[in-house]
Amino acid sequence: MNKHPLQISHMNLNDFKQQLKSRPNPTIVDFWAPWCAPCRVTKPILESLSEEYDGKVDLWIVNADKHPQLLRELGIFSIPTVMVTRAGEIISKYSGSQPRENYRIMFEALTGANGTVVIPMSAFDRFLRLFAGIAIAVVGISTNAWFLIPIGGVIAFLGIYDRCPIWRAITAQFRRKTP
Repeated sequence: MNKHPLQISHMNLNDFKQQLKSRPNPTIVDFWAPWCAPCRVTKPILESLSEEYDGKVDLWIVNADKHPQLLRELGIFSIPTVMVTRAGEIISKYSGSQPRENYRIMFEALTGANGTVVIPMSAFDRFLRLFAGIAIAVVGISTNAWFLIPIGGVIAFLGIYDRCPIWRAITAQFRRKTP
């Protein structure tokens, strides 16, 4: 028996958080609007995955037009936004339409023990960041605008940071220290 996604109606932030905490299953919340084309692409994907993960992960649908105050209080400024939660705690938020596989990763992560959601960077995004960073650094060198070199380096690093073992070790230390 497939449950339909819960349509949120007239809920303030405190009620929203209380409802999330009281859920036995982790929850994915889709903030959307009927007039939003990317939302109309995202919603059926999430509903389909919700049926596939029935009983393991709950799906909530929140119409952004009907709940602007809730969106402001949650810091959601664009739609579609998908919020991933466990026991009422927000694990991550993703804005913009994503490929089906990225949404599957979210559902899979919530069925696992730690619930960490990591969406892989596309090859195009990786190439674009590396190319743009290198190009900015080269322009900085060739025009003696030395301030562009570190900017280019940072942009290029954003294309590979998820594969850097030193970065993973440093961020793992920060994750352990935060409560």
